[in-house]
Amino acid sequence: MIKRTNYLSRIIPLIDKNLIKVITGVRRSGKTVLLQQIQEYLLENGKAKSDIAYINFESKLNADLKNGEALYKYLLNAGKNASGKIYIFLDEIQAVDKWEEVVSSLLVDLDCDIYITGSNSKLLSGELATLIAGRYIQIHVYPFTLKEAKEISLQNGKYSSDEQLFLDYLRFGGLPQRFYLEDESVEAYLSDTYDAIVIKDILRRNNLNDESLLNLLLTFLMDNIGNPFSARSIAAALAASGIKTSADTVLTYIGYIKNAMIMSCVGRYDIKGKKLLAGGEKYYAVDTGLRNAVKSSDEIDYNKLYENIVYLELLARGWDVKVGKTDNYEIDFVAYKGGERIYVQVCYLLAAPETINREFGNLKKIDDNYPKYVISGDLPDFSRNGIIHQNIIKFLLHPLPTTAGQF
Repeated sequence: MIKRTNYLSRIIPLIDKNLIKVITGVRRSGKTVLLQQIQEYLLENGKAKSDIAYINFESKLNADLKNGEALYKYLLNAGKNASGKIYIFLDEIQAVDKWEEVVSSLLVDLDCDIYITGSNSKLLSGELATLIAGRYIQIHVYPFTLKEAKEISLQNGKYSSDEQLFLDYLRFGGLPQRFYLEDESVEAYLSDTYDAIVIKDILRRNNLNDESLLNLLLTFLMDNIGNPFSARSIAAALAASGIKTSADTVLTYIGYIKNAMIMSCVGRYDIKGKKLLAGGEKYYAVDTGLRNAVKSSDEIDYNKLYENIVYLELLARGWDVKVGKTDNYEIDFVAYKGGERIYVQVCYLLAAPETINREFGNLKKIDDNYPKYVISGDLPDFSRNGIIHQNIIKFLLHPLPTTAGQF
């Protein structure tokens, strides 16, 4: 497995800091391997195996430790056997009853450094989470970027070109384990992963009975990534297909879907008014492979896939992403990081003058000096009027250029 350097570079400076490191991400996005790589770093830098306690709560071997009191006693005893500070790794912590109380007590009773993972975005939103408020830092892990996928391809020699790798990435996405499978096994793996998320992370966790409605709603959202919707319009679309439900029920189920991190809801930002707008949110899949495994049509919709992949790439690079809105036109993404801001338009191909005018024209109307980009599948450089055009594969494999033709 390749080193997840993007995340290790953020976590390693936090080692021995008095903060709980909370690592979240969709199921099978690589959180467990990341924990192992942190442990490898500790061992390589002088820590003993007895100084490390690792528990994976998805293993039946650790079923007894899902009881908070039993887990607390076990870790207290492990701390006694450590040579000094004990490094505690708790994988899929949401399976433990009252885990926040356990972690909070350990911070008081042990000389420890704690790392936990979870597959639910609401991991830190419960009432008990107030026990560790202000004492944790959250790191969100995403499936492999194209750059990480290329690292694997260089190891196994599977792809002969960046273009071939990219087409594979569009189809099968970036869940780490799938890169170690033969092509004929990947679709089954993605389907199984999707089912695990639906059953374990949504239905069971939220005590839901209507699996049919959940699957239909997910399929609808996956089919329509990048389209603006309200709960009312989604309920109407489902009703047109013969599924009667309410906007309130749709909102509730969408909340569960977002909590499982299989999809993201992206709000609209008024660029001129500098405020978030209500309604008309867009939805994107956490992985194009999961999306393609369940969408209802066999058609390859490149515009939607390109937009989804660019969105995920921006998140992986640490940008906070919104949909831009000003007057009567829209910008695909407005991304923020610290004091930085960029505007991004995405399309499959700039094949016609009207497409070029639309993609560049919307950006040209924004009256500020923040960088503006158009990302597409075209190879020629269409940069103009200070707006930088970049081929999508180059965008995914390189830092953002600051001038046209930089890469």
